[in-house]
Order: sequence, then C-alpha cells, then structure tokens
Amino acid sequence: MATLIGNHDRRAHVVTFATVGQRPRLRVDQPLRVTVVGGGLAGAAAALVLAERGASVTLHEAEPVLGGRLSSWPDQLNAAAGATTMEMERGFHAFFRQYYNLRTFLRRIDPELRMLRPCDDYPLFGPNGASESFSGLPRRPPFNLLALIKRTPTIGLRDLKHIDGNSAAEMLAFETDDCYARFDSMSAAEYLDRVRFPPEARLMLFEVFAHSFFNPQESMSAAEMLMMFHLYFCGSAEGILFDVLDEPFNDAVWKPMERLLRAQGVIIHTNSRVTSLDEPDDDEAVVLALAVEALQSVVRSNPWVTHGPGGDTWGASIASLRQAPPFAVLRLWLDRPVLPGRSPFAATAGMGIIDNISVVGRYQGQAHSWEVVNGGTVIELHGYALGSDHVTDPERTRTELIGWLHHVYPETALARILDERFLLKRDCPSFEPGSYVHRPTVDTPHQAVVLAGDLVKVPFPTALMERAVTSGFLAANQILRRHGVAPEPVWSIPMRGALAGLQQWKRRMKERA
Repeated sequence: MATLIGNHDRRAHVVTFATVGQRPRLRVDQPLRVTVVGGGLAGAAAALVLAERGASVTLHEAEPVLGGRLSSWPDQLNAAAGATTMEMERGFHAFFRQYYNLRTFLRRIDPELRMLRPCDDYPLFGPNGASESFSGLPRRPPFNLLALIKRTPTIGLRDLKHIDGNSAAEMLAFETDDCYARFDSMSAAEYLDRVRFPPEARLMLFEVFAHSFFNPQESMSAAEMLMMFHLYFCGSAEGILFDVLDEPFNDAVWKPMERLLRAQGVIIHTNSRVTSLDEPDDDEAVVLALAVEALQSVVRSNPWVTHGPGGDTWGASIASLRQAPPFAVLRLWLDRPVLPGRSPFAATAGMGIIDNISVVGRYQGQAHSWEVVNGGTVIELHGYALGSDHVTDPERTRTELIGWLHHVYPETALARILDERFLLKRDCPSFEPGSYVHRPTVDTPHQAVVLAGDLVKVPFPTALMERAVTSGFLAANQILRRHGVAPEPVWSIPMRGALAGLQQWKRRMKERA
C-alpha cells in the first residue's frame, strides 16, 4: 500500500491503473531499452521510474544542464558585484504542498525534503495601496474561500448582491469531464464576466492567478482556470501557501538527481538535441518529454510516430498545440538591502507588466551568502504573458520592470545595480479556449512511444511542475504496463469539488422543468 508522507489532506489518494496480468512483476524480466528525449522534470521522472524497474534508459537533453524550465547554470558576476560565480535560473518556482508526485520524485534524493523552506505568506500588492494576504486561512475548502471573501477589502456586502452565485459556485463544483465539456470553449475572461466579481476583486484575486500560469484571462480556457482553482484552493486541503528551494535548482535538485539517475544505470547525454529517431522494436520504447515547438519538430521529422490507429488526428492535435505569450525574468544584484519586512516573495496585480518580486536571499542560501558579503540584495522580477511589443523591445521591458520595482519597493530606487541578468523566454504551453478536446494524452498512435510534459492532458487535476512529473510517471507506467510490470503510484487531490454533485443535480432539474 502506497503511503504519502507529510500531507494534510486525508482525501488525497492513489490513482490506480490496470496492469497486464494478475500479478505484475516488480521489474522487467527481459531487455527493455528506452530512449527519453528531454531532461526536464517530465523526462527525468520517466527515466528514473523506468530505470528503477530494470529498463536500460538513455536520456537526451538539448541544453548543457538537466532541468528544463527548472534548470539553473553557473554564471560569473562582474567585478562590481564581487566577480563571484553564482547560479542563474529561469525564475522563481513555488512548490505547493499538493504537488504530491513532484514531492515523491524529490524524496528520491531528499527523503525528508529538507531542501524545501516554507513560505509563511506571500503578499499581493495592487494599485493605490491595495493588498491581500493568504496567511492564516483555513486549509479545508470551502472554509478557506469563505474566510478569504470575508476578510478581503475588495468584496463588500453590497457586492455580494451583484455576484452570480450559480456561476461562482462552479469554482466549488469541479469535475473533470463535466467542467471541460461545459467551460472549455469559454475564455476565463468570459467566465469571470458572467460571475460579476467587483473589478478590484477580479484584478487582485483572479487576474494575478491567470497570469501566474503564463496565460492571460482573454486567451485562457475557463475550464483550465476552474481546474486550477480546484487544484490550488477549492479542492485541496493543503492550503494556498507553498515551499521554496533553499538553494539554486541545480544544487538542490539536479546535481543529486543526476547522480541518482546515473547510479540507476541511466546514460545521460546533455547538449544532445534529438531530431531523428529510429522506430523502436518490440523491446524498445521512446518517451518524448519536450516543449511544444521541440515536440512538433520531432513529430514532423519522424512521421513513423503517427503510424497507428488515429495517427492523422493525433498528428493534427500535435500541430495544433500553441505556446503561451512570452515571459521575462530580470535578476538584479543591488548595492544595498531592501527593508527588513519585505517578504521573500510578493505578487503584484494591475501594475503594468510586473507580476512578482522575489528577494532571493530571504530563502536561498547562495544569494544570502552574497548579500552578507556585499551588503546588498538579490532581487528577481517576473513579467508574464507579455505582448509582442515587449518582445521586439527588450530594453523597454527591462526598464518597465525596474520602474515598477521602484514603485512597489521605493527603497530600491536609491540602490545601484551592480550586475544583472535578463531572460526573455517563450516555451510554456498555452491553454486556449477549445483546446482541451485536441490536447494529446500520454498515449500516441505508436504503441512504443509515449508523451510527457506539462502540455499533456492528464485525467485528473494537475498543473505546472506537478503535471510535468505526473505525466512522466504516467508515461513510464504506460511502458511498464506493456511489459507486465507494476506501476509507480500516482497521487491526486480529490477529483471532484464539494458542490459537484449539487450543481449537476440542479442542472438536471432545470433541464426537466
């Protein structure tokens, strides 16, 4: 019986999938060679499970380091910043406590998860001095939502009269198939228009939420947003607070994970961009754990992948995948500290392109050591879902981010920038209205090829890093199933919202009337 260490939600459960045979083996009993293309969370999770079960695994990663969007790499600061070697990253990541499968994966290298440091609160700052806090809320829904509504200054008693209660109740009524059937064709903006939240509440509690997943309200599926409400707030009793890594991603995760993978016999090739693949034999398999454009390129270059039942339809679904708008990460090394009360992480809403501010030394040991030596601060700024004008003018993006930092944390306007790193990326999947029905699952037309990654459709609530690892486990399990080998346990939060049954009953009664 699988057990989950350290969760607070007793309703969390293992999602079981049938294996071939009545008594599945613990390891493969014949040679099984697997090629994993992509060394981010999804690919590494699949590779580790397969190697643990006795498969011979070769992992290819196009970049010099493992990690994908969770990667980091050594970078030399200039003389003004101390000429120190620091790890640069692709941006802050929140490790929510309902990320059960991600945590199972990380426990392979750190059984007690000492690498994670709890974040006791993260403030949300809005225009004209508006602010929200997520500390001290009850964990269990719907009491957490009711407590937030009761204390937020953005929703008053008069506002409650204008809110469409039936539409708002859908946040507590999630059920996968029903939700996507009814809301995927609608944008998140259209859904929120229907609910009629006050503009300030919509900005502070919902616009920031959609942006955090790299998709603006206008081009994000309402069903996907409702699923995320369920995952992070309305369906899980783990709470809305999260943990952060106490060291850079490479030091905390990827160096020890690479050692573990190699100890399990995985052959790792970095700087290895795969374009052409040989069609696997009966004792071979392929895991494609790639971002949207890389996956599309591999499928185009290897048409044999589509040779199987539904191949044309599947190929069209891969071609239809889209990327979310670009995002920016600006890390600054400043010559003086921020005020003592500044939170390690703060979100912003309604302040131009800036979406959050991290004081890196408040949670990460390497940055803290630099701050102690140099008397300054390491600040990281994020801007999500940027428009095309910011892509064509990166300097404008950088200038606007710094300007908003000075507005939110005025003391930084007095600081001198000793060094900085600016990243502009576009490789996150888009979840546009109407895209769910075409989104690929772990399966492909070719029985020996599976997909993994946060672009994959998973049959229960999951997102971001958790979806990546979950899909990696599911991809490995699909291969193991063909060989009669026991699967890796896959965990899920409760799959249905507290009001799912009631809302469905009300709709049936309305249809009969």
